[in-house]
Amino acid sequence: MKENLESVMHEQRSFVPPQEFRDAATLTADKLQAMQCAATDDLAAFWADLARKNLEWKQPFIQALDDSNPPFFKWFADGRLNACYNALDRHLEGNGGKTALIFETDEGEILYFSFRALHGEVCRLANALKALEVRKGDRVVIYLPMGPQALISMLACARIGAIHSVVFGGFSADSLKDRIRDAGARLVITADAAPRGGRVTMLKETVDLALAAGCESVKKVIVYRRTGVKTEWIEGRDITWDDSLNGQSSDCEPEWVESEHPLFLLYTSGSTGKPKGVQHSTAGYLLGAMTSMQWVFDLKPNDIFWCTADVGWITGHSYVCYGPLLNGLTQVLFEGVPTYPDAHRFWRMIEEHRVSIFYTAPTAIRALMRLGDALPRKHDLSSLRLLGTVGEPINPEAWTWYHRVIGGSRCPIVDTWWQTETGAAMIAPIPGVVATKPGSCTFPLPGIAVDIIDEQGEPVTSPNQGGFLVVTKPWPAMVRTIWGDDARFRKTYFGQFGDRVYVTGDGAHRDEDGYVWILGRIDDVLNVSGHRLGTAEIESALAAHPRVAEAGVVGRPHEIKGEAVLAFVVVKGDRNQAIRDGLAAELREWVGTQIGAIAKPDEIRLVDGLPKTRSGKIMRRLLRTIGRGEAITQDTSTLENAAILGQLTAPAAPGSAP
Repeated sequence: MKENLESVMHEQRSFVPPQEFRDAATLTADKLQAMQCAATDDLAAFWADLARKNLEWKQPFIQALDDSNPPFFKWFADGRLNACYNALDRHLEGNGGKTALIFETDEGEILYFSFRALHGEVCRLANALKALEVRKGDRVVIYLPMGPQALISMLACARIGAIHSVVFGGFSADSLKDRIRDAGARLVITADAAPRGGRVTMLKETVDLALAAGCESVKKVIVYRRTGVKTEWIEGRDITWDDSLNGQSSDCEPEWVESEHPLFLLYTSGSTGKPKGVQHSTAGYLLGAMTSMQWVFDLKPNDIFWCTADVGWITGHSYVCYGPLLNGLTQVLFEGVPTYPDAHRFWRMIEEHRVSIFYTAPTAIRALMRLGDALPRKHDLSSLRLLGTVGEPINPEAWTWYHRVIGGSRCPIVDTWWQTETGAAMIAPIPGVVATKPGSCTFPLPGIAVDIIDEQGEPVTSPNQGGFLVVTKPWPAMVRTIWGDDARFRKTYFGQFGDRVYVTGDGAHRDEDGYVWILGRIDDVLNVSGHRLGTAEIESALAAHPRVAEAGVVGRPHEIKGEAVLAFVVVKGDRNQAIRDGLAAELREWVGTQIGAIAKPDEIRLVDGLPKTRSGKIMRRLLRTIGRGEAITQDTSTLENAAILGQLTAPAAPGSAP
């Protein structure tokens, strides 16, 4: 159909898992097929069996799925358990001395926490929270640097049944205030400051500003003295981390909660500007995080796992805090950035800590790829056996560099698609079974039912024809509601195709082999002369050019074509030289060759960087605002490189338009 999203990507390469990896893989083709058949035959029974095998229950459940009130599905609702007990206590007998965390600070100091030591610190903080009258169901906002204290705070809340809401340490006072107010938080846990990349962000100062703007629900603020920098102090409200833990017991009986008890709220931006408090349950979320790690990362008892995400995002919840601990893994925790004190940092850490599984974002891969092959090749990366990507579709050029240079052409890459709302990975390769294609997240995991449908809700059956990516059956780790707003939850995620079809907001297509390719957000789709083109594919085509490191593509109004394609392109090497060389005009023709004339950018701006948050996410809404020539009114406090805005708003490079 003409109105459908058109796929223009033509990646044909396929990479079969190496024989050595296949021979040692936990999931074989036969086991995977048996799991898929079991899920197809009886979805509820499939997940019930996994829940009984993987989670420790205080009160076992009887009913697996209650789907009587869609879209408010309930999983294992009559069971009781505790998230912290599952993450820590279950490992104490036999593996209590095993290293749970290898923490490397921004300055390079290395600290180790065993499961037993981590358990003791969590219990002490849990007792401190109870002493401050935090009870089951109370909300606690966590605004901390990326370190052990963040995980300890999350687990301490879970231990007593409090609901944690982690806010990324780069958000402004206004953003923090909005989240505190919406959650009705009783307590905030923060730090004096957060060191990162040689710079310091004043966290306590931001908390003070947020609370001064009116957050009457907050009664206490716990402050971890990370740097020792001087901060304002409000007597009677503020208490240091050390003082709160002083004298507290390292034993704390867990609060056994109902399976559907909210484990956490995580706020994500909404189209209206008001952040949405995505609410996740306890049992279903834990099961999704735990099993997806087992399947996607082919876990072994001696693995050293490193996910570079911040705990302020869902990836940090599922694959830094809960997933690794539930599975009893040793993991690396990192406070800094990949290029400080130099661009060897990631590769040096992999070598030193003997990391075997490395999971990071395409933006980080592209940034490091831009610096060349020589840096990683100075380090012994032979400990790696599996690589992963998360956060956005990865362009084939970055995928192949990651595979060749970092993985030595021997490590499978698991390109994972999922969302804050899904709780855990949904579409990803099983690394010992599935041949991978650069840029495709491959196939849904067992127990996950996805489809691609058109605007009438009918399945798209033609290969390479795009549509809406939807999930057609409930799954345990799914979002339960938007905090305090059931109506918005239903409208946002289930309003378009009925109460049983979850609309992801992403466009996708399947190729001739059934592989799923993510085309980007539906609201990142351009309508050019009646053709609906995904921005992700144009970005991938640009990034495939040897002189391009990264690209961001948006649309702007065009009186004839409806929308024009505007590309912001980060070049390798000197930007001014690229302008003099007429690279913009060359790139227009390049896209025409790679995709077709319809996708040629009308304007190309050659820049030194894209507007990114400190977690590496491109702020695409900001690019769209710039593309439309509008004043920037969005919150830019989380920008890593605010100075780049002047360059982005500059006139186009010569030769960028026809």
